[in-house]
Amino acid sequence: MRLILAAAAVAATLLAPLAPAAAATATGPATAAAAPLPGLPGDLVAQDVTFRGGGGLELRGSVISPVNARDGRAGVVLVHGAGTGTPRRKLLGEAVAFARKGLSVLIYDKRSQGYSLFDRSYTQLADDALGAVGVLRNRPGVDPGKVGALGFSEGGWVVPIAAARSTDIAFVILVGANALPPLRQQTWAVAAGLRRAGVHGPLVERTVPNLYRAVADGGMFPEPFFDPAPMFAQVRRPVLAIWGVHDLLTPPRETPPIMVQALEKGGNRAYTFRFFAGAEHAAHLTPDGGVTRLPELAPGYADLVGSWVGEATSGRAPVASVSGPAPVQEDDTVEVAPAAWWESAPVQLVALAVFLVAFGGYPVVALLRRIRRSAAPISPLVAARVVSGAGLAAVAGGFAYLFYLIMTGGKLAVPGPVVAERPVIWLALQALAVATVVATLIVGMRWRRVAAKGERVRLGVLVAGGAVFLPWALYWGLALP
Repeated sequence: MRLILAAAAVAATLLAPLAPAAAATATGPATAAAAPLPGLPGDLVAQDVTFRGGGGLELRGSVISPVNARDGRAGVVLVHGAGTGTPRRKLLGEAVAFARKGLSVLIYDKRSQGYSLFDRSYTQLADDALGAVGVLRNRPGVDPGKVGALGFSEGGWVVPIAAARSTDIAFVILVGANALPPLRQQTWAVAAGLRRAGVHGPLVERTVPNLYRAVADGGMFPEPFFDPAPMFAQVRRPVLAIWGVHDLLTPPRETPPIMVQALEKGGNRAYTFRFFAGAEHAAHLTPDGGVTRLPELAPGYADLVGSWVGEATSGRAPVASVSGPAPVQEDDTVEVAPAAWWESAPVQLVALAVFLVAFGGYPVVALLRRIRRSAAPISPLVAARVVSGAGLAAVAGGFAYLFYLIMTGGKLAVPGPVVAERPVIWLALQALAVATVVATLIVGMRWRRVAAKGERVRLGVLVAGGAVFLPWALYWGLALP
């Protein structure tokens, strides 16, 4: 099933045990790809570093500091969001902004080894972050007791794990963090993206959740039911959490209360939560409510990080502080339960095989008969051809469109033209599904009138495929109004 899911994902893209993390500078056999750091402004200096992450993987990064940096300064490691092998330069804007506030900032190339659509470990990523923290703590001029970590998006799960496991982390900063299980968050993001585009009905309410249940069951969504709340409760360091009010990837209204409850359950009230107006998931400015990310950081974001780190590392972190405009989240998240046996990935695979045999076999048999010049009669039923053609088109098109939704994820802004609160593509697929069901009924009623035994068998297989198609289409929302 993994191979089929992976192949489908590639096609859709074309259509659109714990290892200790210790600082090290020696080159080892397992390395991550290096990414050169572009030139910096003249008031900053960068030094390249290497260190060991989870499983002994060598990672490369850069420490950015002010040219005339004072001794005893604080430092922060920036931890990437989701993505395999993300280069350090992607976080250069933030690193420059924070370094100009007097911090030494370490950015590094994210691992690709052990991180993919199928394999991912937040604990291993936390090992990577701890390796980076170890390097920064040993840099000249950096106070080892004032080094923390900042996690973006997915890094918002990684950094708390690292902080709960090691006292080397003096403070925690989270940007666009999510306190809900990954599968629930991603399902919400895609559904919210569709609603923004004017889409409502079964595609949003039924198809998207069912799609992600099947994807997770097929192993294509690592750690889908990871619950971050217990990990937040283990964080004993000051926490600064930042959200843009137009966060379209993390539910910005639901996450903060869950995080507050978890922190206070663990006895930690040294937290500061701040919402920034006009900002999106990564706290960058957005001109269109979160769909587009501008290069500029939200005004006051870097200032807040600089001043808060100074307070937190001096023992003066604000207590239970929440400020900023109310976040925009129009729709609540919905719990996404694990797939039942009848909706699991293997069952979906079996259904796909049935459709290929039943719908695809019908024209193949006819073609073979013509090639062999067989005298066996061929059914003249137009309805049979509709079942075969429309059924194949609905199944193939349905899978292709659903995986397009997966690959575009929460960034989906316009899923094609929308008519009657449905994408035109989905309406066409629904029409094909209805045609398949109606034509199956017609063929089924006329099946006994076919005299030739061989042709009756061929039509019987076609009708059986159509019979399986109906509950399948209802489950996926194709046959629902």
